[in-house]
Amino acid sequence: MLAAVALVLSAGRAGAQQVAPEDVKVFEAAAAAQQAGKLDAAEAGYRTFLERYPRNLEALANLGVVYAGMGRFEDAIASYKKALEISYLSAPIRMNLALAYYKAGRCAEAVPEFASVLEGNPGLYNAMLLKADCHLQLGEMGKAIALLEPMAAEHESDQAFNYVFGMALLQDKQTEKGSIYLDRILKQGDSAEAHMLLGVAKRAAGEYAEAREEFRKAVARNPSLPIAHSLFGQASLSTGDREAARAAFEQELAINANDFESHLYLGVILKEDREFDAARRHIDRAIILRPTDPGARYQLATLLLATNAQAQTLEATRLLETLVAESPSFVEAHVSLATAYYRLKRKEDGDRQREIVAKLNAEAQARQPGPATPAPQE
Repeated sequence: MLAAVALVLSAGRAGAQQVAPEDVKVFEAAAAAQQAGKLDAAEAGYRTFLERYPRNLEALANLGVVYAGMGRFEDAIASYKKALEISYLSAPIRMNLALAYYKAGRCAEAVPEFASVLEGNPGLYNAMLLKADCHLQLGEMGKAIALLEPMAAEHESDQAFNYVFGMALLQDKQTEKGSIYLDRILKQGDSAEAHMLLGVAKRAAGEYAEAREEFRKAVARNPSLPIAHSLFGQASLSTGDREAARAAFEQELAINANDFESHLYLGVILKEDREFDAARRHIDRAIILRPTDPGARYQLATLLLATNAQAQTLEATRLLETLVAESPSFVEAHVSLATAYYRLKRKEDGDRQREIVAKLNAEAQARQPGPATPAPQE
């Protein structure tokens, strides 16, 4: 976290404001408490000061730093945003806001803040690396790679860089290039990051049991490593251990309440266990995190169909119609849409979807022989 903003009293854009001597002492006492690490006292002091001077830039910014130091990132975000209303172009405050979003696991909101910092400070390393890590956590591997690749030669000895860039490359299935960064991590000894990268490499090679073991070692060495529990959960699903997967996704969400994959996969598990209300909460959260993701929207549609109620079937139908319009080759969506049509007694529409499924299956088999997706039943 960045250091506190310089302790200078002002009233920002509202114009100069006379601060009473006794209030100066309140501010100075809060600043001294902050510097001494007495964060509760610092918070109380800044809040008292802000009751008299609610638009004081430095008090708002410093209070944000105090909240971040206390792990109260939502409060820090609110304080930094108030400060930016007064000084919109303050790069230190905006960087602190981006960091607070990042620490809170709100990567989708951190990305534009890091981007704004970089507009005024091109090449600022910490902002670029953390922005890339946000893209990585959002599943946007291409964006992370594009951001970091031009910097690769300058940061060969930087383990944080090697980890983020290597992870992005391996998850993007650029195994040969990613292995270069994996080797650099491995040279530093047995670490959670090394096991994470090994797990991603093994998963890309289809070695799911071995990948699961590497992810297990990663969470054992560092239970707070972002997405480690999520990847262990996904590997557990691949090896058929649903109970371990469910526990892993719950552990990830206890660390990072905004992990997309954990919400989505946990929602699917709960749906299969017919815990529909809990499943809906997680799938809805996944859609909030990635509103355009077709997989999340498809899972919501199948959840609605699973309830077997008329209103939910109609809602699922609308969702599936949008999905197949956007992704005409999404076979499973066509299958579910046919099922919805048959349930609504729209036989002709259901038959038309069955024909589309048959055509898509035939095209897929022509490209690569294998089992076809089962046709929907009336």
